[in-house]
Amino acid sequence: MTVEGRAFARAGLLGNPSDGYHGKILAISVTNYAAQVVLSESGRLRLRIPAEEANDFSSVEDLLERIGTYGYYGGLRLIKAAIKRFAEFCRRQGVTLPARNFSLSYTSTIPRQLGLGGSSALITAVMRALQIFYGVDIPKPLLPTLILEAEREELGINAGFMDRVAQVYEGCMYMDLSESHFQRRGFGVYESLDPGLLPPLYLAFDPGLGKVSGRVLHPIQEGYARGDAEIRATLKELAGLAEEGKSVLMRREYDRFQVLMDKNFELRRRIMPISLPNLELVQAARECGASAKFAGSGGSIIGMYQGEEMFAALAKRLAERGAVVIKPEVV
Repeated sequence: MTVEGRAFARAGLLGNPSDGYHGKILAISVTNYAAQVVLSESGRLRLRIPAEEANDFSSVEDLLERIGTYGYYGGLRLIKAAIKRFAEFCRRQGVTLPARNFSLSYTSTIPRQLGLGGSSALITAVMRALQIFYGVDIPKPLLPTLILEAEREELGINAGFMDRVAQVYEGCMYMDLSESHFQRRGFGVYESLDPGLLPPLYLAFDPGLGKVSGRVLHPIQEGYARGDAEIRATLKELAGLAEEGKSVLMRREYDRFQVLMDKNFELRRRIMPISLPNLELVQAARECGASAKFAGSGGSIIGMYQGEEMFAALAKRLAERGAVVIKPEVV
């Protein structure tokens, strides 16, 4: 028996990073890039890592380059955390898993450490494959929380709901993560929007700007925990952008949507440091007439463009800076 699980990259349109603080978010799954997991029945449970993540290097320079791309741990710890949380969920639900093992392998085309949800996509793909392999059905609204717990509680990764909701539900998602919803139902309000409502979007990332997203978000987390008034007020404003953005999309008021995307970046800039290369990437896009904000925690940006001439100019300008520019596919 062989089964597969897959999850796509994601990009935040409005509201991020309020998703970690009971905010509101507009986000899309980006089907141009995906993480894929294959489970094949076997005598023993084996986790196979891709060759590029193996601890076998041609030189010190090779080791440093791979740390820059994959971090210190790669995907193996994510796989283990996903399996652990899945098994514990089944135990809590009184579900006895069939006595069979699997060999797991995984691949990912999602650019690493560039704020496109690569870690959560891998965990989501594992959860999907495990459900199929063992014949377990986890209710969809609960799955983003389970995935987030694997990262937050098992691995100590500072993360929010945006990636997991977008990757579980796919397409274009509006999410209201107000605390009252979780207290009442155990999860947020997750609403699928018609991707046909979206304006023309570009997505750009610079492979040289890779970083560990949890570390980037620590200043916000620490400020929020100590009750910093500016951070809390700004996160509330960011949530408001997503709420307004949903209404604006429904009315196809794209000029206003562009303003909201730019404002999202300016609000984020108010409460967290932005590195000069990231700032220059945003500025270069805006100089072409496009809007620009972080797709996630940095390293990648997303925005609106107007017409193919602007997209061509944008792609050329950002490519000169070493960035890859695509039109995100949203299904």
